[in-house]
Amino acid sequence: MQAINSARAKFGLPVWTYDEILLNCTRAARDSFPDWFGANWKDAYDYYYATFDELRRNGEITTRPGALELLDWLKSQNTPCFIVSNKRGDFLRHEVQRLGWESYFKAVVGAQDAPRDKPAREHVDFALQGTTIIPDENVWFAGDSEADIACARNAGCRPILIGEQKLAEKLNVVLFFKNCTTLHSLLYNHSK
Repeated sequence: MQAINSARAKFGLPVWTYDEILLNCTRAARDSFPDWFGANWKDAYDYYYATFDELRRNGEITTRPGALELLDWLKSQNTPCFIVSNKRGDFLRHEVQRLGWESYFKAVVGAQDAPRDKPAREHVDFALQGTTIIPDENVWFAGDSEADIACARNAGCRPILIGEQKLAEKLNVVLFFKNCTTLHSLLYNHSK
């Protein structure tokens, strides 16, 4: 939030609230910055990532409540997990490493790793390279944003929303969970 608002302020645009960021930040920076910043988009892009990098180096990484327990359980069930994110790939992999979460994921794919970023199908195809997994309704794509749900649908996966019912209704998502803990509970109880 700080990095995008810092870039918006520097380039003369109004800053966004948290809700506005959720509403507007549905595409990768390389796709959205030309629309937001016009002719200055490359300078704004560079400034944003420099600011983001500085904040990330000095800041704490926050995770969703219940995420680690969910990942532990999925690993115990030999369920392959992947990350497909619009956060730049090098930053994303650094965060996964700082958290000590490398063993949970078969691939960690971020912005600029694939020919096109989320919500494009290519992002999922890139993550699944080298596996026998074929994206279909049996492959769950869990996320908390409109871009995640669009990416799941574009790839042919089952969209799973981690979020509120209001957003699930807006995005027409059948399977939604308030948080990682409720998703974990459902999977655990279903596996018995």
